[in-house]
Amino acid sequence: MSGRNDGWAGPGWDWTDVDVVRRRLDAGADPERWGGGGRPLHRAAVLGSPEVVAELAGRVADVDALEDGVTALWEAVVHHKPENARALAAAGADPWRPALAGWSPGRLSLAGPTPDLFPVPDEVRLTDAERAAAEEAHRLTAALGTFHYDGTGLACVAGIDAAEAVRRLEATPAAGDVVDLLLDDPYSYDMDESLRIVGVTTVPGGCVVTQPWGYAPDMTGVLRRLSEGTVCYGMYANPKSGNQGRIARDGVIEASDLHPGGGPRRGDTTEEVLTACLYLHHAVAYSCAYAGLRLTDRRAVVGPADVWVELPRRHFRRS
Repeated sequence: MSGRNDGWAGPGWDWTDVDVVRRRLDAGADPERWGGGGRPLHRAAVLGSPEVVAELAGRVADVDALEDGVTALWEAVVHHKPENARALAAAGADPWRPALAGWSPGRLSLAGPTPDLFPVPDEVRLTDAERAAAEEAHRLTAALGTFHYDGTGLACVAGIDAAEAVRRLEATPAAGDVVDLLLDDPYSYDMDESLRIVGVTTVPGGCVVTQPWGYAPDMTGVLRRLSEGTVCYGMYANPKSGNQGRIARDGVIEASDLHPGGGPRRGDTTEEVLTACLYLHHAVAYSCAYAGLRLTDRRAVVGPADVWVELPRRHFRRS
């Protein structure tokens, strides 16, 4: 269904303007349906203001109605919209209603930046492992900070250092003048040649293979060699289609078509839901965390690397 008859179609408004939203509702816009079957309250929980959330919450039949298996309150908590979450709770939304993998919005909030979002029952708490995961996520995302990484390829490898990664890849030192040129203007260099040059850096927990201008670290041959006897998370921040992730374990590609930083999904385990929520919109940090890497800054990702090397002239297939 297109949404032409639900009263929300047309440009020139947003989910933060309560007057516009109220006028649409008064004119007959459906508070229960938006666009292709989504719920306006869920959109407002993520994109809107507390005033719009409260207005919509007062007009729906069930403030805890589900979209894709979760409530609007869950979406507000996951997307770090505490004022919207408070508005929903004030309208009767249940913070302790189980959602994905048994997590409730209230219990999930204990792992986020606003653990005092709701009054917490005595029996509700995080486990020691969950608390530690949350603390590390906050530390790691802060250490990496915000930076542009579109077009970057990464391989995050557990348990080996840069020297061992270079040995496994049978790579040789790259010419310094070439590296300088690539770092200054990577897209002025011949792509076939620039894809062969990667940076490798030892970090706490393992090492990072990076290419700020291409996908080489995420190529199948690279991941297979790096992951022998360990685990490796490969990522390519594709400027056209978004972040793409793969898991390699002991020389085998174990999973592909992953979406690091993309949020939790139905079917995820309890641990996967927490990890996806902690690293929402932090694809690089998610990739590092999966391999147990504890970076203290983003140098291993953006450079200068410990060493820049050239991959052998062989066909490392990416698929």
